[in-house]
Amino acid sequence: MRLRPLLAGALAIAALACQSPRPTQAATAASPAAPVARVAGVAISAEELDRAARPQLDEIEQQAYEVRRAALDQLIDQRLVEAKAKAAGLSVDDFLRKEVEPKVSEPTDGEARALYERAKAAGQLKEPYDQVKPQVVGFLKQQKAQKVLQAYLEQLRADAKVEILLPPYLPPKIDVAATGPSRGPDGAPVTIVEFSDYQCPYCAKAEGTVKDLLELEKYRGKVRLVYRDLPLPFHPLAPKAAEAAHCAGDQGKYWEMHDRLFAGQPKLEIADLKAYARELGLDQGRFDKCLDSGEKAKEVEANAKAGSEAGVRGTPAFFVNGRLISGAQKLEAFTAIVDAELASKK
Repeated sequence: MRLRPLLAGALAIAALACQSPRPTQAATAASPAAPVARVAGVAISAEELDRAARPQLDEIEQQAYEVRRAALDQLIDQRLVEAKAKAAGLSVDDFLRKEVEPKVSEPTDGEARALYERAKAAGQLKEPYDQVKPQVVGFLKQQKAQKVLQAYLEQLRADAKVEILLPPYLPPKIDVAATGPSRGPDGAPVTIVEFSDYQCPYCAKAEGTVKDLLELEKYRGKVRLVYRDLPLPFHPLAPKAAEAAHCAGDQGKYWEMHDRLFAGQPKLEIADLKAYARELGLDQGRFDKCLDSGEKAKEVEANAKAGSEAGVRGTPAFFVNGRLISGAQKLEAFTAIVDAELASKK
């Protein structure tokens, strides 16, 4: 059982968001005033080019930091395990096999069938269950082994009192209007503006992290979340789902519908939206009229335009006091910036 393959999933940071295609990046000239192109004799300067490309370049810088941080985490884990293996007089592979394998339970048939049904519903599997059962069971066992290993590594870190000295990445601030449905006090020193898409699976994944952040005791009364819609072009059900949330908001249940929409993925057809309204006890006639008329479409479009102007190219995207966090990042990515912002206000 090798450390590197098991941790490979934890180091994959590219697949963290629903993204639109990115343009190719080009090098700029040394001087900000230097022309990089001329249109009908009028120059486009390097400074103009940098300004236009800045959101994407900031995202690349953040990804580069995340690669370095992931590599640092791997080096820390490797050093801890190598020390333990040496003390036990075993190779790293033999030591991990001894520590991890006995704690990995065999997947039950119910677990395997449940995973198969989810994969089948998502169009990832078409073969009969009995035909692919060995692969499904193998995948489940690998997942279980990963969780056991991760828990063991976290305990090793706690016992060794590991201290991370690498400074957190702080993206440059971007001016983003904090308008829309919100959670948390209006006067909070930290405001998080989230641009999200109800049909995006990464957005649904990020919901748990955001809730964990808001519930941290050290941030009580200090963090406000503002939600803004950014339906992506390849998610045809997302715009109407966003409208449904605002229609529910007219009846005082925006966040209840917000949570139900993410929980209901991928069921976001009009009939599903109206069914969710019934579940939430809304005035059905009023909700249906709001949804069918498209009266909230302009509000959704305005949110999407604001996100695009802020340089958002994928969802979810979070602006923590204007500092961008792109994708469904870990809780630590948020706390690092929130802590830095709170410290700057002391």
